[in-house]
Amino acid sequence: MDRFESTKRASIFGIIGNVFLLIIKAVVGIVTKSQAMIADSVNSAGDIFSSLMTFIGNKIASKPKDDDHNLGHGKAEYIFSMLVSISMVLVAIKLLESSVKALLKPEGYLFSIWLVIVCIVTIGIKLTLYAYTHSLAKKHNNILLEANAKDHINDCFVTTFNLIASLLSLAGILWFDGVVGIGISIWILWTGIQIFIDSYNVLMDKSISEENKQKVLDIIKTHKEIKRVEHFNATPVGYKYQISFTIYIDGDLTTFESHEIANKLEKEIDKLDEIYLTVIHVNPIKIEKGEDSSEKQENIWSNSNYCNIFYMWNNIILSNSKSRFSWRWSIFNSIICKPNQWTYGSIW
Repeated sequence: MDRFESTKRASIFGIIGNVFLLIIKAVVGIVTKSQAMIADSVNSAGDIFSSLMTFIGNKIASKPKDDDHNLGHGKAEYIFSMLVSISMVLVAIKLLESSVKALLKPEGYLFSIWLVIVCIVTIGIKLTLYAYTHSLAKKHNNILLEANAKDHINDCFVTTFNLIASLLSLAGILWFDGVVGIGISIWILWTGIQIFIDSYNVLMDKSISEENKQKVLDIIKTHKEIKRVEHFNATPVGYKYQISFTIYIDGDLTTFESHEIANKLEKEIDKLDEIYLTVIHVNPIKIEKGEDSSEKQENIWSNSNYCNIFYMWNNIILSNSKSRFSWRWSIFNSIICKPNQWTYGSIW
């Protein structure tokens, strides 16, 4: 079962489970006038919508790339996730308002054994959905499935508080019901904001994490022919990233040899689960040959910072053609800071 099929199946199971929970929670909550149970039923309704949006977004994202979408349709998942987050925020605000009113003016609470039964059934179903979804998320390294798994396990904690509120009602403690309703509303609001931020970051092309970037750099460093790396860029493509960077290698190598190094490196990096496509630009660098070549190479690296500083000042001063100092900076630039020895902007 591939990644998209797993997401599809998990979303279908989520829809079925949450529809069942919505019905029994809503009925018992209305009959017993439990604000916490009613809020929990609305949370289940939000879970249905979330699973439905995941199903639709996954279906669109699974489409292969075409002439109009050269990088595929992966971002569809995050567009639909953003819609889910907005709906969750709106629902949370409405629930928070009603829960506060219930706390300030409690209108009675009818305890029923069905409140306890619904809570236990909910916890059992949600734990099962969590175990199934979490296993698929780990298998496919799927961020959306992992988010759904966390949603299931968090619902277990929310329902546990509902169970406590039901038992406390036996002792005439009614205020806890409104408190739980407020807590659930705040939790839905916070979850919606988190989903919105995560979706926004991907849609706004947030760069690859430092951890995954280091994985790429570690692979690059295994190639001794590569002297340095510059211009590292990463663009999200769905749940993966397209990366590009420039490598500097010995200019005495033939064009074929230098590009063979780049091709080999691309294949190695593309094996990472987080990488969709790797684009490498090759630049030649002059490496002095001879017995003391290593020493000269060390001098190049150690003096690079000074060269970079003088390079910036050189550009400023040379911009004024009448400057009597411009020829001095030109001599320094040509003798000390040779263009093919610069490390300005290097990430190593």
